[in-house]
Amino acid sequence: MNGWVVLILLCGIVWMALPRIGLLAFYRTWRATRERELVEDALKYLLNREHQGRHATPESLSGALALPRARSMRLIEKMEAQGLLETRGAELHLTPEGERWALHVVRAHRLWERYLADEARMPLARVHDEAQRREHTLTAAQLDELEAAMGYPRRDPHGDPIPNREGSLSDVAGIPLTAWPLDTPGRIVHLEDEPAIAYAQILAVGLRLGQVVRVLERTPERLVLSDGEHEYRLAPAVAVNVTLAPLTEEEAARNHAIPLSDVPLHQSAEIVALDDALQGFTRRRLLDLGLTPGAVVYPELQNVFADPRAYRVRGTLIALRRDQADRIWVRPHRSN
Repeated sequence: MNGWVVLILLCGIVWMALPRIGLLAFYRTWRATRERELVEDALKYLLNREHQGRHATPESLSGALALPRARSMRLIEKMEAQGLLETRGAELHLTPEGERWALHVVRAHRLWERYLADEARMPLARVHDEAQRREHTLTAAQLDELEAAMGYPRRDPHGDPIPNREGSLSDVAGIPLTAWPLDTPGRIVHLEDEPAIAYAQILAVGLRLGQVVRVLERTPERLVLSDGEHEYRLAPAVAVNVTLAPLTEEEAARNHAIPLSDVPLHQSAEIVALDDALQGFTRRRLLDLGLTPGAVVYPELQNVFADPRAYRVRGTLIALRRDQADRIWVRPHRSN
């Protein structure tokens, strides 16, 4: 009996020590992965601070990553040794190599968000956390493949620009809703997803990227805005997370268009534009189906549940869900 126990113990020790599949090998892999994720989270935080015109400090980095002070100092020393950051007084500065790596992580995060929102159809309130988990998993070559497959989307579901493979990152130009002039149409170009509680309130009232709205009323307690059909009410502390931009001439002309989903059966309409919120695979598929500006579309069949509905475009009958037709802006033809 004792011999069997000794044998089992020896087998366990051997299994733990196996170089590739043993428990110790698994632990080392897990630890290396965790260390890499921690470095990448730190790089992303430092890049975000620099884009805000500020620089991180050891204290702010410790708070952002929820690390004890001693642990964050060891992380900073490690990143300095890797040539990813420099300490200048009390400030932490990214090196060119640190910025390159940080932009890779940001690109991965925003491409994942775009994919999860458009293709996995994940609720917007969940895409940030899921993309946060996945952003560490892809190489630059794999990101190139994902970006190409999605049709090179320019912005994530919140309106943030997606860096290209060269690391170029444009700014979001706009004005917070709290400072937007009254009774002036503006297009929503960014919805800040942090803090999560404010973002949840923005989604709950029904605001979305690309929507054209006007501010009807502004008081210290609330803002009331309208898209011409519905009114929305937000507290100023939440409304500051919504960014608007002036309409272009094309968008001003489009302002009188309606969603394809609102066109009655058997009435033709001309496509004006696809909503900017349509990106990635979904946008490319609709364009491939012939749903391009200037095309005439004709709602022809509707099932008993009203969704999806069949439309004829360029001689072909296609089915569109309501949430897709909501994002196609058209100008109805006058009925004879």
